[in-house]
Amino acid sequence: MSHPAPYSVRLADEITRQLGQLADHLSQLPPPQAAQVIARVLDPDAGVLGGVTHLVTTGSVFAKDQAERGALPPEVWLALGRASNELHDISLDLDEHQDILKHVGSQPATTAAKSPAPAPLVVRRRR
Repeated sequence: MSHPAPYSVRLADEITRQLGQLADHLSQLPPPQAAQVIARVLDPDAGVLGGVTHLVTTGSVFAKDQAERGALPPEVWLALGRASNELHDISLDLDEHQDILKHVGSQPATTAAKSPAPAPLVVRRRR
């Protein structure tokens, strides 16, 4: 007889399933609604990215304690700490774009006679 998964494991599975649903919905939304969803997901305080960052940081604290006890290899703690730091940095980078996403999300969907001019895409990475 199998044991039911603990609540926390079921919760993680449910959140993962819902994130997949959100991604599926996002791909079908009109641009203003998609921008609203993205802005909420990327909100560093109340969004999914902030929540995931907090979760990974908490996991890093757990892994540090377990590594100090010898229950986990130190590499696990170091990897989680690095992931936490990277997610934090990414959150800061994306936070710069919150206002424009909110602005686009507040625009009514229109069928303008003239489409906006496409912008050239340039990838810049700060370090």
